[in-house]
Amino acid sequence: MAAAFGPDTGRIPVGLPQRLWLIAPVVLCLLVQVPAAVWITAHAGGHGARGRLVLYLVLAVAGPLVLFAARRFPGPTVAVVSALALVDVLIAPLVGPPYLALAVAIAIAVARGAVIWAVASVATGWVAAILIGVSIGRVWHPALIVAATLGLAASFAVGAFVRVRGIRMAAVRAEAQRRRRSAEEAERVRIARELHDVLGHALSQMNVQASVGLHLFDRDPEQARTALQNVKETSKLALEEVRGVLGVLRDGEAPLVPQAELAELPRLIAGLTAPGLEITLDDGLGGRAPSRAAQFAAYRIVQEALTNAVRHSGAAHARVRLERRDFPDPALVVTVADDGRGFGEADPGASGHGGVLGMRERAALLGGGVEIGDGPDGGAHVVAALPWGAAS
Repeated sequence: MAAAFGPDTGRIPVGLPQRLWLIAPVVLCLLVQVPAAVWITAHAGGHGARGRLVLYLVLAVAGPLVLFAARRFPGPTVAVVSALALVDVLIAPLVGPPYLALAVAIAIAVARGAVIWAVASVATGWVAAILIGVSIGRVWHPALIVAATLGLAASFAVGAFVRVRGIRMAAVRAEAQRRRRSAEEAERVRIARELHDVLGHALSQMNVQASVGLHLFDRDPEQARTALQNVKETSKLALEEVRGVLGVLRDGEAPLVPQAELAELPRLIAGLTAPGLEITLDDGLGGRAPSRAAQFAAYRIVQEALTNAVRHSGAAHARVRLERRDFPDPALVVTVADDGRGFGEADPGASGHGGVLGMRERAALLGGGVEIGDGPDGGAHVVAALPWGAAS
């Protein structure tokens, strides 16, 4: 019953039929009050016993049946049941079972937020029972008054407990939903970043190679053919990488393409090198390898930095350096520098320098950082420091 009448939710416990939780309080009250009405009439006897039996049965049945409306109208329900309980108290013998429907109606009303209705209805019924009882000559034993008061207080306490528990459960559900939405947002950002890096690099490389092919088409057909072959291979690899990303997202499949790690940097650099742009790799790691997460981030940062160099810098030479820094903590330091026009007064994160935000986010996710700006001799200068043993 507690979960069935939570605060303004009407939620039913998982795995239990909804109708059972709506009918159970009604059935319980009927099982208590109807046999009690028959028992009281049978033992009272005397003139008019049949009429009293009908009246007692009507009161015993009416209160529980009114509880069917408690889920939608908890306030009016507790008021009606209080009135029926008042009549029962005034006409029934002094010794008999309590009007259980009133306790259930109070608990439901308080649990669903109709506290004022419950307090007003019970207080009115309580005062009316005392005043009317005195006027018709009924004597209320102090122990009976104390027991009834404690029973009503317990009903309010049960309702308050159910309401507080429902509010807490609603807060837990809201927090879980908020976390789920945050995780979904983070996943969307991650997917967008991966696709941006893959497609941005591939399209930039294809643009460069296609430009080379068009430029050399008449003067050097063989070089033009090589450039077009590079366009074909780049587009094929980009499609495979996109399928790999989407496959992992969809089925958790392991990608079948080469993984983005430091060992793949020579292939990356070879694909971007073109007439007019020379790219060199300076590997100062001495065979030491950082964690896979650090390698993946470093690869994507180098990829994005070189893509920006190809697209925006107008550089003739670019240099990629890898080294390990041991102080204050072990870290992989990646430096990408070119001799192009650099950023000048422009904001490196502004439009036209796409992927800068992605580089910074990748490093931040691992607890590292990226410095982007102009080098001492001009040109763009990107330095990323990534924790050596960073976890994914």
